[in-house]
Order: sequence, then C-alpha cells, then structure tokens
Amino acid sequence: MANKDVLVDVKDLQITFGEGKKKFVAVDDVNFQIYRGETFSLVGESGSGKTTIGRAIIRINPTTSGTITYEGKKINGKIDKALDREVIQKIQMIFQDPMASLNERAKVDYIISEGLYNFKLFKNEEDRYNKVQDALKEVGLLPEFASRFPHEFSGGQRQRIGIARALIMQPEFVIADEPISALDVSIRAQVLNLLNKLKKERNLTYLFIAHDLSVVRFISDRIAVIHKGRIVELADTEEIFAHPLHPYTQALLSAVPIPDPEIERKKKLIVYDSNMHDYSVDKPKWIEIKANHFIYANDKELAEYKTKL
Repeated sequence: MANKDVLVDVKDLQITFGEGKKKFVAVDDVNFQIYRGETFSLVGESGSGKTTIGRAIIRINPTTSGTITYEGKKINGKIDKALDREVIQKIQMIFQDPMASLNERAKVDYIISEGLYNFKLFKNEEDRYNKVQDALKEVGLLPEFASRFPHEFSGGQRQRIGIARALIMQPEFVIADEPISALDVSIRAQVLNLLNKLKKERNLTYLFIAHDLSVVRFISDRIAVIHKGRIVELADTEEIFAHPLHPYTQALLSAVPIPDPEIERKKKLIVYDSNMHDYSVDKPKWIEIKANHFIYANDKELAEYKTKL
C-alpha cells in the first residue's frame, strides 16, 4: 500500500470529555490512514467512539492529543481561516438520523443550498436553482421536492436529501455516520447502492461508520474494528472476514445473521470479555502482524495469533 495516495492520516489520536474526576477518555491511541478513492469503514458497537472520531476529523469535536492530517496539512487544533474553509468544503458529513440533521422549518431548496450560500458557490439565482435541481436528481429525488419540508418525506428520502446537501459542496471526502441504521431494511440497499454509484461517478473517498459488519462488507475496501475507543484490528475487508484474529472482531462476526436456518441454528455466538486480556506486565501495542493486517496485542497474544494465520 506504500504507493497509495494518503488522503487522511490519523496519528496517536486521543479525545477526552470533561476534566478532573469527570474526565472521560472517549478515544485513545488511534492510528489509521485513509487512501484516496477508497471506502474505509470504522465498525464497533454503540459508544465505542467511532462517531467521535468522524466528528473530530470534520472539526466538530476537539482533540486532546495526536494529529489529524488531510492532504498533508494538519487540520485538528487551531488552524488558519483559509484552511478551515477548505476543510469545511472538501470534507462533508452524512449524519445518522435523517430527521434530526435536517432543519424542520426550512424547505428542501434552502437545506441543500445552505453550503452554497455560506461559500458563495453560485453565480446567480438561476445557477443556484439549477445546482439544487441537479443534486436532487443525482440522488434519485424529483426536482419538485425542492419546495417541500422535511416532514413530508420518508426516512429514506430524507437521507437522500442529506446526501444531496453534502454532495452539492463538491467534496473529496465524505464521512457517512451510520447513514442507513435509521432506515428500513428494504431502503438500506438503495442508499448503499446510491453511495457506491456516487463514489464511482465523483471519485469520492468515504469514511463509513457502522455497527454492523455485514453492511460494511458490501461497501468497504478496508475495515477497522473499534472497541471502547481503541482500534483493535484493521485489515482489507475480505481478510477481516476470512481471518478475524482479535476476539472482539470474532464476536462481532458471530453476531452477523446467516440466511440459512440450519446453519444459523447451530451457530455459536461468541461473547467478548475484555478481562480475558492480561496486560498487567506484558503491555499491548499496535502492530502489523502480516502485510496490511494490523492488530492490538501483546507479545504473548501475537505469538498465538500468528499460529492462526
């Protein structure tokens, strides 16, 4: 992967909330790179810190330590106004709840245009109107929807409005924060197919945040598995499914339903217990166990994992 173009580089990232006795470490010692043109997925259960990382990259959440670089420029902490504007335009986010992330009092036309207004990305009113119409068509919605309010749409349609709002800014990098978890199963495939189609047409790079490994298999190039604010395993998608090494990854995979009732009935669910690791003396580290397959483990565990490769 050395010849790949690194778009986002996260190094030794720590994010904390509160101070003193109330201090909570949400994300600790996180390292990963996202290559231009790929879909990189961050998978873990609720409260594992995946959304916190996504929001830190887009500068919503402040970072405690570590660096986040975008196209070689540091974008966390204090940055100059020009770089801040560049980050806001080039990195867009699709939020988890399509109802909460849209302004209920605004018409779709204004919701999608807000970024255009803020960044003066249109020549005149006709140009702005055409851009909104094109954005709606691109995500599979009718142009006349522009004059309606969010509450008049279904969940899937609202999420498409959210996608149109992100795309109209002509971003390079899109953070999709569980974009399908609030949708019906039948609509999920439509939204995933749409995201895949837009990625190819616009040469986008995605950070896809999810809690369900079966969903990300369909869309990802690489997957990072996160548990309690720390990435425990990272590898190419098929490698994670073929050789899951960390017990937490194995537990997540065991929870994926199999569409065969016979196999599903005999399947054993793996329950992960973090107390199974003894890190009192032999301390764990983030290490590349084989080409492009990283794991968080101590020396004893590494020796054990290597026998499974």
